[in-house]
Amino acid sequence: MTAREAATPRAALIADTAIRLLSERGMRGLTHRAVDEAAGLPPGSTSNHARTRAALLEAAVRRLTELEGSVLHTAEMAAAAGADEGPEPLAALVAAALHRHLTRHRALLVARYELALEATRRPELRAHYDRTGLSDFAGPLRALLAAAGSRAPERHALSLLAWCDGLLFSCTAGTFSSTVPAEEELRESVREILTGMLAPLG
Repeated sequence: MTAREAATPRAALIADTAIRLLSERGMRGLTHRAVDEAAGLPPGSTSNHARTRAALLEAAVRRLTELEGSVLHTAEMAAAAGADEGPEPLAALVAAALHRHLTRHRALLVARYELALEATRRPELRAHYDRTGLSDFAGPLRALLAAAGSRAPERHALSLLAWCDGLLFSCTAGTFSSTVPAEEELRESVREILTGMLAPLG
């Protein structure tokens, strides 16, 4: 699939449908025929846009990254990264993004987990998955941590992202799958993490 083809409304529909099928049926339920049927497209439409299963999975990863970017409000993160406002705005931004995911976009999380597991078995998908990932979120997060006083923004960004990933998984597919923390609870947890990261040495 070319870049121009990936930007067409039909390609977006195919990728969106693939993501929905991953969330509802898992990796085994994602086929070209299933996408055609679920999207209401003529037989063969998905194959015309993504001829192989690898191409279909890559299209799903690419579209998932776009959708997650809107949930995470990466533009908002990037804008906030230019201001030295301390840890509170960062805690609020991260908590809001987590809460949006858990309350309105759980299907994106489930699809992401399906793709992440499949990427461990498909080197070509692993490379594509890693190129997209959360890089648009990690950069502004490092800048925000640095502005808040982090002495090691690269390491702290990794730690904070890992905590966020763990919380999202636990509350979506793990031990606490029936639990949705309130946004203020999430904000308080992020504050506690930032307090440890930003505490002066000595």
